[in-house]
Amino acid sequence: MTANENPTVAYFCMEYGLHNDLKLYAGGLGILAGDYLKGAKDEGLPIIGLGIKWKQGYTDQFIGEDGSPYDTYINRHYDLEDTGVTVAVTIRGHEVKVKVWKTEAYGNATLYLLDTDLEENNGEDRWICGQLYGWFKEERLAQEIVLGIGGVRALRELGLDIDVYHFNEGHAVLAALELIEEEKSRGFSFEEAWRKTKEQVVFTTHTPVIQGNESHELRTMEFMGAFRGLDAEEMTRIGGDPFNMTVAALRLSRNANAVAMLHAETANKMWHHVAGRSEIVGITNCIHTPTWVDERITEAFHNDQPLLPVHNVIKGELIEFIKERTGAELRPDSILIGFSRRAATYKRSDLIFSDLETIEPYLKSGQLQIVFSGKAHPLDDTGKEIVTNIVAMMKAYPNSVVFLENYDMEIGRMLTRGSDVWLNNPRRPQEASGTSGMKASMNGVLNCSILDGWWPEACQDGENGWQIGDGFESHSEEELDASDLASLYDVLLNKVLPTYYEDSDRWEQMMRESIRTTSEPFAMKRMLEDYYSKLYRVENA
Repeated sequence: MTANENPTVAYFCMEYGLHNDLKLYAGGLGILAGDYLKGAKDEGLPIIGLGIKWKQGYTDQFIGEDGSPYDTYINRHYDLEDTGVTVAVTIRGHEVKVKVWKTEAYGNATLYLLDTDLEENNGEDRWICGQLYGWFKEERLAQEIVLGIGGVRALRELGLDIDVYHFNEGHAVLAALELIEEEKSRGFSFEEAWRKTKEQVVFTTHTPVIQGNESHELRTMEFMGAFRGLDAEEMTRIGGDPFNMTVAALRLSRNANAVAMLHAETANKMWHHVAGRSEIVGITNCIHTPTWVDERITEAFHNDQPLLPVHNVIKGELIEFIKERTGAELRPDSILIGFSRRAATYKRSDLIFSDLETIEPYLKSGQLQIVFSGKAHPLDDTGKEIVTNIVAMMKAYPNSVVFLENYDMEIGRMLTRGSDVWLNNPRRPQEASGTSGMKASMNGVLNCSILDGWWPEACQDGENGWQIGDGFESHSEEELDASDLASLYDVLLNKVLPTYYEDSDRWEQMMRESIRTTSEPFAMKRMLEDYYSKLYRVENA
């Protein structure tokens, strides 16, 4: 590689959201990875994606007659190219065959998918790649051996020369152990092999809650075959005991990044105690605009034409989409607030319903319409309770509250294009980035959000959207929730609704400002440029 060339990057990720028919994603992590590959294709950058061909993907989550969510799984079939390459990994002391498939659609940004559902494998091993995030402990480690160790071996068998190994989250960190073993096989000591591997690896961390960063008992890792020739002392030096995948990734990478500027502050505080780690820089996530932004609104913006008439057509399409899915008949002349994200406790999807005495009159009168969507993790009972509560609100306020079941890319695209307002109210600072808000903003959908994730970098309060609160943080969830709820009601009822119903000229101007201020800074081209300049390139390469 010369100084003028872009390094070739192998990008490891557990999930990819390329398009709605390829069900290899669960949520934001996969959507980012898909947008990253599509952006790399557009820019002609040499990116090689490594992922898993999930037999059933993530859960299809529907609402039962009792109003609570339930999970279903089906075997999925995809049109992929057989590379003719099969590699082997050792799991639980025996050999497991891993087939390598290829997606053809992305040219220079090719995605290779690893698959253990082969006749040569026993029944248990065939299900290693069964469900995305479906299992924990041994089964999760087996998946991570396939992705990390199997991924490096697949690259070798494919004859692909790699300059940089990029781990998107800690799931892929076992790839670095395979790289260390390769260096040791060339005669280098453990210390030398670690140093050489570190020169090749970069890491992106996403989860700003310590409990959400995966760890494993060393004895389980050894039994599963994850040590790759290292001993317990060496594994402990890398990832601790228990072995924390994020800690290991930080110690095994030359550069690391968080996915927003605020997230970088949070992540560096979280991991300040980790000796020998890489510094975590902020590279804010971005979106693939051709996937998420409606061309009609973009054309109207660039031609300096009124945006509201175009938006109202798109909003009408969303209303019809909702009617087809749920039977609810929303009103085109009433404000429509969108909220779609994973049903996790810290995201507080149902916060707006916390004081019904305040909010109920607006729901009953039809002044306020809210459309929700999002899945809870199959094993997250609290997340499912949140969904159940929203569904109960839908039954109590039909045609004012809607929940769209089985959230996917199609629902996300419709909501971020057709809503009037995009609501986001996580407990600060627990939102890593929040790219759905970027999608909304570039469509002229006005963000109304806690100052968390990406929004502090973009928000011009009252100009291109609204901020909820002033960045207040507290160790007391009760205190934080009460403060944020009061601010949410104040902003929504005293600023958002009056502007929508009484000042359409200002609303139009805010839509225009939303698009103007976010379209370039949060488009994938910028993120890729930052990755290459801050993570990938090596001085004097």
